[in-house]
Amino acid sequence: MPFLYEKIDGLRDAGYMKAMPSCMESNLNPNFELRPYQISAFENYVTYYNSKLRSYPSQTLFHMATGSGKTLIMAGLILFLYQQGYRNFLFFVNLSNIVRKTKDNFLNKASNKYLFAEEIIMNGENIPVHEVSNFQYADKNAINICFTTTQSLHTDMWITKENSLSLDDFEDRRVVLISDEAHHLNADTLQGNTSKMNTAEEDAYHSWESTVSNIFKANRDNILLEFTATCNTKNPVLAASYSDKIIFDYPLSKFRADKYSKEILTLRSDIPLSDRELQAVLLSQYRLKVFQDNRILMKPVVLFKAAKIAESRMQLQDFSSMIKNLSASDIERVFSAADSRVMHTVQAYFESKNISYDALARELKEDFGEAHVLSVNDDREADAQQLLLNSLEDYGNPYRAIFEVKKLDEGWDVLNLFDIVRLYETRDSRSGKPGKTTISEAQLIGRGARYCPFSLSPGQTKYQRKYDDDMDNPLRICEELYYHCQNSSRYIDELKTALREAGIDLDKTVTRTYTLKEDFKQDAFYQQGIVFMNERAVKSRKDVTGLLPSVREKIYSYTASTGRTGEDTVFEESNAANDSAVKTHLYSCTISDIAKINYAIVYKGLCKFHVFKFHSLKEYFPNLKSVREFVFGENYLGNIKIEIISREEVPAISTMYDACFSVLTKIAENISSIEET
Repeated sequence: MPFLYEKIDGLRDAGYMKAMPSCMESNLNPNFELRPYQISAFENYVTYYNSKLRSYPSQTLFHMATGSGKTLIMAGLILFLYQQGYRNFLFFVNLSNIVRKTKDNFLNKASNKYLFAEEIIMNGENIPVHEVSNFQYADKNAINICFTTTQSLHTDMWITKENSLSLDDFEDRRVVLISDEAHHLNADTLQGNTSKMNTAEEDAYHSWESTVSNIFKANRDNILLEFTATCNTKNPVLAASYSDKIIFDYPLSKFRADKYSKEILTLRSDIPLSDRELQAVLLSQYRLKVFQDNRILMKPVVLFKAAKIAESRMQLQDFSSMIKNLSASDIERVFSAADSRVMHTVQAYFESKNISYDALARELKEDFGEAHVLSVNDDREADAQQLLLNSLEDYGNPYRAIFEVKKLDEGWDVLNLFDIVRLYETRDSRSGKPGKTTISEAQLIGRGARYCPFSLSPGQTKYQRKYDDDMDNPLRICEELYYHCQNSSRYIDELKTALREAGIDLDKTVTRTYTLKEDFKQDAFYQQGIVFMNERAVKSRKDVTGLLPSVREKIYSYTASTGRTGEDTVFEESNAANDSAVKTHLYSCTISDIAKINYAIVYKGLCKFHVFKFHSLKEYFPNLKSVREFVFGENYLGNIKIEIISREEVPAISTMYDACFSVLTKIAENISSIEET
């Protein structure tokens, strides 16, 4: 049986796809450039929503790799569903730290990971985003989001508490449920817990999955959006249950093949643990220097992963002591023992820059001192440091090293993690298959594989790897994640197996030798041919001094409500229609004429659109001096003509505003469609 996304792919091939509505892209944070696969995800859902494939209530699952922007997809779908009349959104996930992170992404405009535009504008109205504890008094003109954990949601449904969610919130009220890390909800499905129950037993059965199911089924128009990076469609029970629900499939294998992830390598070594730690620190410092050489403001981070909390705390103390007492001889010892390509490159770099080992030791004491090391070994530490952990890329974030056990396996958004150091050498495999520990390590590597975006020129791609075919480029190190571990062939085989199951193959690089024919080598094309390379150049708008003539020279027409009515006899072939007679007047003016009558009329209309804010206008029209120039200037709005048809010889102020707003809507759409080329 085909999956839902495969059916939608068939519609795409047949040309029946719905385009992504403009209200989605225009109201998402413009700093997040939408990627082709994200646009496809939006198109899949919009097409499904408007097609006969949709079920009621509708449940869909987005299977998307870690780092592919699942939360951005959530934000875009919230905007789309708001436009469809939905106002109440329930976000839930199994971990409280993910709740806090997501809440910050949806509500905190000061965060560099805030997902919405500075102002959400739909139909000329500013739409606020509110956090609510329940939906009893939700604002009908706002996006109302309730954030909770799956456990709290389950408890609230069966134990009544003041100001918390209850089943009453979902009676006669349609709700969009957003489930992150949705694979945790599938316990009943996988175990078949409800398949053998009768109706009475099902009614009495209270599990997390059944609680969500009860809420979901409370209203025919409810929507459940599920998101996960872990959906084992090879499991026959899960595949049967989700074949009509998986609306988009973009696993880590596709994510990596499209170059949106770092390349992943292991650095195996038979050296003491403290030297392995120092090796990772040296590699991280080299990477920092390469970023700085190319004027890229980025701070690489190292993660030290222990097996147990007590061991992690002890290893943190040992690491701090090592850094505090670091000497040139320690660095020389590690370089002397290193027998890997990358460490030889690191050593050669510091020598070429005349950075002595003494100077390097002083740098590392400063950059990796106690003030720059973060421990997240238990719930209390992880909760207290959550916002710091999710803002490691920020300029003011001081941390270069993280010590943890397993608190960061899920829900950690980090781009500048480039090194993971395994602080133990035990294995937990059975019959040659990876154990739970190795699988969790593979998941953590997948989380660290998020690409750290950078570009050297405006035309160069920013969010994808650029140096796969340029092995000697120094910046290649800035596209790689190194996993530092013991030199155990059995462990590496198990890790590779776990990584392949997650969609990552460490054996990707294949060396091939191609032999050229002698007659081809004698050809003039081979001997004298020239290879040209080009790159996209951004067309400057510095010479743009106004709106396009097709926009400013057009005559716009607006008809006010006149009260005119009409009747038609449907089954008569006569073309005659009985229209009421209403006397109307034509009033011609320009936008500057209206502004001279009352500037507030035009200014109020401008304020309804983000594109008309001065800082936004300056991006499109660099020579513009002020908003007033935009209103009165003949190259901008000043001479744009409007013909107003109304029952008044001179339209009322309200009619002039409506006419102005109508014209500005069209001009805003035109300006917003301008792309740099």
